[in-house]
Amino acid sequence: MPAVTTAIVSDLHLGTASGMDVARRPEARARLLEIAARAERLVLLGDLLELRERPTPAVLADVAPLLRELGEATAGRQVVIVPGNHDYQLVAPALERARLEDERPLAPAGEHPPLPGELADVVAALMPRSEVVFAYPGVWLREDVYALHGHYLDAHMTVPRVECLLAAAVERFTTGLGAAGPRSAEQYEAVLAPIYALSNALAQNARVRPATRRGNLSRNVWSAANGDGRAGRIKGALIGKAAIPAAVAAINAAGMGPFEADISGEQLRRAGLRAIGEVVGRLGIDADHVVFGHTHRAGPLDGEADGWTLPNGTRLTNTGSWVHEETFVGGSGPSNPYWPGRVTLLHDDGPPELTTVLGDLEPAPA
Repeated sequence: MPAVTTAIVSDLHLGTASGMDVARRPEARARLLEIAARAERLVLLGDLLELRERPTPAVLADVAPLLRELGEATAGRQVVIVPGNHDYQLVAPALERARLEDERPLAPAGEHPPLPGELADVVAALMPRSEVVFAYPGVWLREDVYALHGHYLDAHMTVPRVECLLAAAVERFTTGLGAAGPRSAEQYEAVLAPIYALSNALAQNARVRPATRRGNLSRNVWSAANGDGRAGRIKGALIGKAAIPAAVAAINAAGMGPFEADISGEQLRRAGLRAIGEVVGRLGIDADHVVFGHTHRAGPLDGEADGWTLPNGTRLTNTGSWVHEETFVGGSGPSNPYWPGRVTLLHDDGPPELTTVLGDLEPAPA
């Protein structure tokens, strides 16, 4: 297979308590390593590690073998790690140090910072033969292509996911940003960093496997509201037409909106694209193409067009995830936008190419 200039992989979530991080499965692991070996540069676009479910030492012990193999596959070449919201601790110490030292404002792209912190050092040390670079909150991959994990979009999401509700509460009651909301990387950090700090503290102090092993609250609500079968449809109707609208109305009345009561799959797609568009505009990213992850919904897929091009002409690509989420995938196949195992390939010119490398993956481990 021919080499590619850059391979972009997002949302591996290595170390989940549920085991749904498919890259630790032998067949998926082999495909990932093959992609890494072909790439002149590998970009791990956020949520490389799942640090919200278990203490960090336990996660590292489980995923170190795979990271070492990635390091061997990319020996002599660059690996760019862009921390996301689930592995925010890869960059959090450096951001705090920069604040204490009153350094220049956080730029939307570049190496931030050259000395990220102890956890980042541990990860880099597992890939000693690669040139490991940490970039946050995003990175220019070509003069016309910008990539970021995308977690800043939670500050603009109109679907009432738990993290979006928390972001709205922090923004409304603690930051003083007003109705305009965040308009710089530092302001996004002011809204979101407290949430990530709490999540990290809860995970590090967990003494038993946490409730996230059974799926998070947002996904459980979505699953219930979009249930299958007669009983599921009745339950879904009660939740979708009564409970959720009432809750959303109360949230909006508290000044944390505007949120919408529609939590359908199509609304998730539309809201996510609108939200990342807001982030791109507010950060002043002038790019022909923006690649992101975070929502786990890959696109645009065949036949999709609506929402994937911003008003200024910037074209969006979501590189999907490597997590098998039964709630969204169900019994479907690779045509499902939540199907795990997608990679975005970037050459010297031309648009990013979204490809599926796990099209024949079994739905879930035994």
